[in-house]
Amino acid sequence: MNREFLVAMLPQYAAAAKLTLSIGLIGVAGSVLLGLILAFIRVEKVPVLNGLAKAYIEISRNTPLLIQLFFLYFGLPKIGIVLSSEACAIVGLIFLGASYMAESFRSGIEAVDVRQIEAAMAIGLTKHQRIRHVVLPQALAIAIPSLGANTIFLLKETSVFSAVALADLMYVAKDLIGIYYETDEALLLLVLSYLVILVPVAVIFSLLERRMRRGIGTSAIA
Repeated sequence: MNREFLVAMLPQYAAAAKLTLSIGLIGVAGSVLLGLILAFIRVEKVPVLNGLAKAYIEISRNTPLLIQLFFLYFGLPKIGIVLSSEACAIVGLIFLGASYMAESFRSGIEAVDVRQIEAAMAIGLTKHQRIRHVVLPQALAIAIPSLGANTIFLLKETSVFSAVALADLMYVAKDLIGIYYETDEALLLLVLSYLVILVPVAVIFSLLERRMRRGIGTSAIA
């Protein structure tokens, strides 16, 4: 193992990890927001939009992120729409992630005991208040494990961003292997970089799940 190579290449991996994490977090945040909207459309069965949401979720979940990125990066310019590598990565990640987040939120919302909602209606809460104070806290507590798994999944999917010329972790690893032929060292740094990113995320969601489940009793209406 070439220790000098490991030390010398650390700054490049650190920069690539920062880029990977920043784009990944933006993509996850966008996925959560769009997924929540889609979940309520599905639960409320909004006319027309419900059918469109179903179609979108099926298309998104059944096509690889790599194909979606190729369409955004190489396909859209054919019709005059040119996106940067960063924009393609973010849009692609949101397009994929929102479908998974939507199903997680929908499962959580539908798992809320109907008696909780009936009790909220009985005391005169508006629909907005019921969603904010009764449905969402309990739905989030139920969906947290799935949301955490989806977040980790999406962050791992960033490994395909190199296909659209984005200088992420995978791009740097492949580049260094091609230049220096230090395969073991480059891959070791790649694995360690992803561990540094993903392990804290897993720990945060684990702690968040415990906290949400402890607080669910105080958030719900008995």
